[in-house]
Amino acid sequence: MNTQYVITLKNCAFFAKHGVMPEEERLGQRFYVDAVLTIESESVLKNDDLSDGVDYGVAFHVIEDVVTKQRYRLIEALAYAVGETLCRQFPAIRTAEIAVRKPSAPVAGLLDYAEARVVYCAE
Repeated sequence: MNTQYVITLKNCAFFAKHGVMPEEERLGQRFYVDAVLTIESESVLKNDDLSDGVDYGVAFHVIEDVVTKQRYRLIEALAYAVGETLCRQFPAIRTAEIAVRKPSAPVAGLLDYAEARVVYCAE
């Protein structure tokens, strides 16, 4: 029987230039990312040993690289790319639920943020 555990990275903040509108590419804005990582690695829990698990400091930098190094038009595509990259980097991750929030979404009205959430399942 394999044991799973969850690591959550909440409100990771990055400045980037994602979006459909030309001014979003020109000006950029802050994006917030949540990552809920379901990890399958009983040895991490039994042996208190990170070697088969997920170092959340490294995971943060993986998220940062995806968010800041390539431009996406859609925040759902960005969320997918984050989940896919994390699962590729850390084989112990079974699922990566990624939420990307865009507080300055170009919407004609008042809102706190627009959010896209993707659940990426490792193969």
